[in-house]
Amino acid sequence: MLEDESEELLIDEDRHEQGDIWLIPLKVLDDDARAIQLGAVAELTVEARQREFVGDPLRMMLISLEEESRLPYVIESGGAAVGVFTLQSGAAKLAGWPDDDSVWLLRGFLIDSGSQGRGLGTLAARAAVEEARKLTARLGGGQAGVVLSVNERNPAGIAAYSKAGFVDSGRYLGGNAGPQRTMYKAFPADRVISIQQDPDVN
Repeated sequence: MLEDESEELLIDEDRHEQGDIWLIPLKVLDDDARAIQLGAVAELTVEARQREFVGDPLRMMLISLEEESRLPYVIESGGAAVGVFTLQSGAAKLAGWPDDDSVWLLRGFLIDSGSQGRGLGTLAARAAVEEARKLTARLGGGQAGVVLSVNERNPAGIAAYSKAGFVDSGRYLGGNAGPQRTMYKAFPADRVISIQQDPDVN
């Protein structure tokens, strides 16, 4: 699906005192580069209190590599892997959204325990939305933004997503992790590419 894409995304407008955020799209890497990235993912750690909210990062990346609708990314800062996430098309109902196709689903978002508290989660969440916007423009999927669900007992996650511009869209009781908040961020109106037919043209 994205075999021709080979660029990494640098969020220039979100420079952080701890370094830049880079998104490494695993599906476009060759086998050797992908293996190196997966080795770095295997070293990521999750705090005990967050384990119930996020899965094993390596397992999430391997599953995402096998499914066509999922696009897995490694988050890098300062030349090192600091987290992961997946963008998925056609699955927004999994986060409590009314339909599957009008938005991207952000899932499996995780920042390594040793890299937390530096604002990288907020920067990476913003970068994920910008990447989704670019994918929509390139692939023509028509999505208007990004949705996710975050457990109500995960205030740090809710705060990071809120700082990144996600808006609480209500309670979601689906899934097996307990009550969650559905959070949504629309693509910036001035950056959404739309094609409208001239009404005078048949």
